[in-house]
Amino acid sequence: MIVAAISCADRPASAQVVSHGSLPPFSVFKDCDQCPEMVVMPAGSFMMGAVPGESKDPFDIYGPVDAKDFVLRVRGPDEINIIPSEHPRHQVEMDIPYAIGRNEVTHAEWMSCVADGGCPYVPDHRVLTMTGYRTLGPQHPVINVSYLDAQDYVAWLNRRVGAQVYRLPTEAEWEYAARAGTDTPFAQGDELRSDQANFSRSATENLLKMPRPDIIERKAPVPVNELEAANAWGVRHMSGNVAEITLSCWTDTHLGLATDSAYLAEAEAKSPCRRVGKGGAFNTAMDGLRPAHRFRPEEDYRRAFFGFRLIRELLVQESKQ
Repeated sequence: MIVAAISCADRPASAQVVSHGSLPPFSVFKDCDQCPEMVVMPAGSFMMGAVPGESKDPFDIYGPVDAKDFVLRVRGPDEINIIPSEHPRHQVEMDIPYAIGRNEVTHAEWMSCVADGGCPYVPDHRVLTMTGYRTLGPQHPVINVSYLDAQDYVAWLNRRVGAQVYRLPTEAEWEYAARAGTDTPFAQGDELRSDQANFSRSATENLLKMPRPDIIERKAPVPVNELEAANAWGVRHMSGNVAEITLSCWTDTHLGLATDSAYLAEAEAKSPCRRVGKGGAFNTAMDGLRPAHRFRPEEDYRRAFFGFRLIRELLVQESKQ
């Protein structure tokens, strides 16, 4: 693993921004002391969406949730599970060189933005449990932040480095990094262990209708550097811990676009909209941690299981400066 550290604590807005386009895949770098660690993603393509039958969820959902013809039903025992929002499965060429946050954005990183005047919102950093509120630490993911809040952080970080290079990932960029070259339900295989991801035993047991004493019920996020949570590309907690917002707007089925740049153009063309959430959280059943799984929060949605991570475009164009 190659690690590059670039100090930009006092970088003026007019400074030349490092491209990072020459860094090899899986290199880790930071643009400044307060910036998140980023992992360079390899070039390539992947199959986006779910393989028919990979979800263990017994419910089928047909039609837009807000529509009058919305149907929620229990799937028959011999029916293959095809969740419409996770299909059609299609190939996406990743044509935008980028790095993704090694971790979810932490509370400490968020508070640097608050201290510098870039983020006006100070989120509640506690999780309610059966025994009362549990206060989290600086290396826990920031929680109770929305898509709109995350955009404040993005704007602040781009001012710090002097270019529009940081942003939320598109759904395609997020899923490509989460899969890490695999096509199994999870990057780690057909199932997850509790030492690999932070998710809910009770929710998993309720979905599967069977006991799973092997799963640890933590009931709260863990610090971003805990557990064996990195996938094969070195990105941590893409499954579980806190769910993550993306730049992409919700669609009831996949758009089937062929390139990452097409997904970015589609995301930037629509506002406001429900955004796509990914990854599942500490209170989610294992099934909801699959890279193919999607949900549809509003742009102002704040919850104690909800956070985000960023991407950093690697090739700095003149128009980006």
